Amino acid sequence: MTRRARRSVEVRRDEILTATVDLVDRHGLAAVRVGDVASELGVSASLVFYHFGTKDDLVAEAFAHAVERDLVKLDKAVSVGDPLERLRRLLRLYGPTGQASGWRIWIDAWALAQREPHIRVVLRRLDRRWGEALRRVVEDGVSEGQFVCAAPEASVAKVSALLDGLSVATLVYRSVTRAQLREWVTGLVATELGLDPDALA
Repeated sequence: MTRRARRSVEVRRDEILTATVDLVDRHGLAAVRVGDVASELGVSASLVFYHFGTKDDLVAEAFAHAVERDLVKLDKAVSVGDPLERLRRLLRLYGPTGQASGWRIWIDAWALAQREPHIRVVLRRLDRRWGEALRRVVEDGVSEGQFVCAAPEASVAKVSALLDGLSVATLVYRSVTRAQLREWVTGLVATELGLDPDALA
């Protein structure tokens, strides 16, 4: 068996996804080709197709793989502590002011999702997970008397929309600084939850 053949047998889905994510981060979701991924790993394009079927499937799963890493961190951040502590951690983690390395890919996916059903389905599923995590924190804070919020679902929608929009303005247009993003998001969250903004610092 040749070295290339042995390498083909050893490469698994996770390795292909990781290599694809690295390429997507450098070149964008739309620009990545199956041949690029195969070259990166030193395997044949047919092996990539064997695991994923089509380029659209590969790109959609690579996007999910990239954002899933951030969502695992999110789940850990909101799993322990009182609601205010969890909210602080969540806001530090989310958006381009935090450690969510998948943000460039998220923004890329929003553009691609207008025409690519594969990406749109994954995007909706992952976006729901983020919203559910924030809503659980808000509802726990209300039930424990730390937050005052008459409509948690509406508040989560407002915060999510503001974070998404300001993140695009920060990373793409560069018309909003990271400091402004933090200040404006903190202000809205404090207003929505009946908190002093200093409590979120």
